[in-house]
Amino acid sequence: MKRAVTVFGLLAAVLVVLMGVALTLARTEAMERAEALAGQSEVARTPHGAVEYAIQGEGPPILVIHGAGGGFDQGLLLADAVGGPGRRWISVSRFGYLRSPLPGEASTAAQADALADFLAGLGIDRVGVLAMSGGAPPALQLAARHPDRVGAVVLLSPAPFTPFGGDVEGRPVPAAVYTAIAGSDVGFWLMKRLAPGTLRAAFDARPELLEGAPEDIDFVDRLVEGVQPASGRLAGLRNEIAAVDPQAEYDLEAIRAPVLVVHAADDRLNPVAISETIAARISGAEFIRYDTGGHLLLGHHGDLRGVIPDFLAGASEE
Repeated sequence: MKRAVTVFGLLAAVLVVLMGVALTLARTEAMERAEALAGQSEVARTPHGAVEYAIQGEGPPILVIHGAGGGFDQGLLLADAVGGPGRRWISVSRFGYLRSPLPGEASTAAQADALADFLAGLGIDRVGVLAMSGGAPPALQLAARHPDRVGAVVLLSPAPFTPFGGDVEGRPVPAAVYTAIAGSDVGFWLMKRLAPGTLRAAFDARPELLEGAPEDIDFVDRLVEGVQPASGRLAGLRNEIAAVDPQAEYDLEAIRAPVLVVHAADDRLNPVAISETIAARISGAEFIRYDTGGHLLLGHHGDLRGVIPDFLAGASEE
């Protein structure tokens, strides 16, 4: 009996040491990543809150609005994947992500107003807008509230917004679990090493969608790696619910800019019905529906690189 207790005690001690090592390594990795990202971006001050941003490329300006768990770095990755050269990609961090702090008023409407002020501060009169998933609700608000600033909008796998609910059945990873993993430096560090497939699943990157697709695998792995520093994105993750605030209003019928919505029918994170509603409510909106591709539209990035830049061409003027 005493021997069993001793063995148990030793195992417990080893576990405590290992957890301490994991905690130290995770925090160190997160800190180094945060410092590296801070050196790649700038922060603009607006009356509605600070906006972190980075600019990549030359050409007509395109505003990139990232999805849940992202930041300006995720936006640049998206621009590389479906955008391409010949554009000036202006990628921002939404409220609560990285160096864009969460203000007292952090609604999607306030985010849109902050982005309009941000563009004015850069001396940009009008832009094309590329938004992914959780970036779609503020993009819609920007187009509706500041029509003179938006020349065209492309929405990829848009996330729920009022009157849609925030809970979506059939998600591969429940929202609470996703937040716990993607919002914790230690949780993310452990999952990346012990169960990397779970992290891919959190983005709906299923094995059958990645089979024989090295370019898509690289995109997904870079997307997953970009979650770090997870703690620097937690406030933004928690604020995603602002998009489905019952008090929020989305005047889609007021949007005058050309709108292109792209969605895959097998998206397990955001139902394709969201895109169908957007396309039906916005006059003249175009809708590309893929049968497969998941949330990240895997297998279609090459096609989209031939569509998105052309759709946004001429949408912006400085």
